[in-house]
Amino acid sequence: MHEQRIETARGPLAALRGGRAGGPRLLCLHGWLDNAASFLPLSPWLAEFDWVALDLPGHGASSHRAPGYDYAFADWLHDVLDVLDALGWEQADLLGHSMGGAIACALAAAAPARVRRLALVEALGPVAGDPTLAGSRLREAVQARRARGMRPTRVIPDLETAVAMRLTATQMDRESARLIVERNLQPVRGGFAWRSDPRLTLPGHVRMDEVAVQSLLRAIEAPVLVVAADPAPPYFTAAVREARLACLRDGRVLVLPGSHHLHMEQPQAVATPVLEFLRA
Repeated sequence: MHEQRIETARGPLAALRGGRAGGPRLLCLHGWLDNAASFLPLSPWLAEFDWVALDLPGHGASSHRAPGYDYAFADWLHDVLDVLDALGWEQADLLGHSMGGAIACALAAAAPARVRRLALVEALGPVAGDPTLAGSRLREAVQARRARGMRPTRVIPDLETAVAMRLTATQMDRESARLIVERNLQPVRGGFAWRSDPRLTLPGHVRMDEVAVQSLLRAIEAPVLVVAADPAPPYFTAAVREARLACLRDGRVLVLPGSHHLHMEQPQAVATPVLEFLRA
């Protein structure tokens, strides 16, 4: 496994690459405020693939959006397509967790020729928004950006403090949090600072409603496997999952007891069905 720098039109992106050169192509897309290191626990089971785990823009070691620009959902699709082009991959399998899974779904709908198979962990389309709240959501997002200004860099004294901060925001085991946090820290005077772009924490301007999400899923041509956690999170309930699964041409779901970062905390249990699916 090694670090890889990928040049794109909107800035350099970082990735981890491993497996077998010339093997089946697998692009791994992480969740919101995670990074490529979230796929390290799965990596021993991916040895037969030529796999690339991307740091999405603003995450990990990748560049941030230019000043004055935003992290609009549709832009993630072009980031991933730029990466596929830079790698010379006309087609690949996609493995996405959470936000990365939502991006993978949208890409499979928008550019079906580029996606052979779609394996998702705790995702099936983007989180839907309440259409009756569209006006207040837009107002909140605009106000947050106009009021933000320049904030001083927060200095974190040590790695253990950073891990504890992450655990207050995300329910996951400590070693999984440590993997993500280590890649998301940069040294500064007096300790460390987050590498991730602070703009990622601002509220989004627009969200699809559930009707739009289901329409997107109907446009996916690739076979889809969803590995979901039980208990389900409130934004991806079992009822929502089943309704969305019914929209797919070729979709199946496996539910495992666990938390949102199943692929990190139970890598073998996730790898077994994912490998069976991708080898088909």
